[in-house]
Amino acid sequence: MQTDSNSPDRVASANNEPKPGKLLIPRSQRQRFFIQFTLMTLIGWIVGGVASIALEKIILQSLSPSVPIQPQTWSILVRSLSNVVFAVIFAADQALVIYPYLPSCQWIFATSVGWLIANGVSTAWISDISSIASSFREDTLILGFLSAIAYIISGIWLGLCQWLVLRRYTVGIWWWNFLPSISFLLISILVWLLFLVQNLIPEPNRTLILYWSGQGFTAIILGIVPAIGLCTLKRNSHRQSGISG
Repeated sequence: MQTDSNSPDRVASANNEPKPGKLLIPRSQRQRFFIQFTLMTLIGWIVGGVASIALEKIILQSLSPSVPIQPQTWSILVRSLSNVVFAVIFAADQALVIYPYLPSCQWIFATSVGWLIANGVSTAWISDISSIASSFREDTLILGFLSAIAYIISGIWLGLCQWLVLRRYTVGIWWWNFLPSISFLLISILVWLLFLVQNLIPEPNRTLILYWSGQGFTAIILGIVPAIGLCTLKRNSHRQSGISG
């Protein structure tokens, strides 16, 4: 005997099934969001970098002689503070674009903490790799390759912290854990390409051009990749994404 497809039990079951969520970034707003997010990431990278470097120089020049702490310890503390300033400014600039879709304070906290952990982990790994390589007199190419791998893997920490926020408001988000590593991979490839073409740049301006090119393209990659990812996310239909803080 055939079951009636319009029976009350079948209808009730269909109503109880989770419906696919709408896009986090509506299609009509995708292009504007993509441009704004990338631009604000670039601005955050520049402003955060300038602010953190300026703060570090000011503190070291004005306070270090009068503070009874070992110079190396004092330098580490100041560097840590400048990293925090950079991370917060970087994340806050992105949050200015994200706030209509996700809680801005949560994004700032997650991105800042994730960036600091990723930066700290990659720095420690690269330092260890350099020490081991120098002990065994390994080739510079191998050292660079291993350092790049450590840098790329460290992006998982940033992805994990952002995922802890995004999973509350979106669905099918597991892959976000690895998205920053994709950004770091592209940045590593970019650095390698700049290294290959450095001899084509006039020597008097080579250092300056390489530095600002690397910084600019790094910031653009850090904006483009997550912007694309955010535009593909779907909202959790059982939970409204908060707009306020």
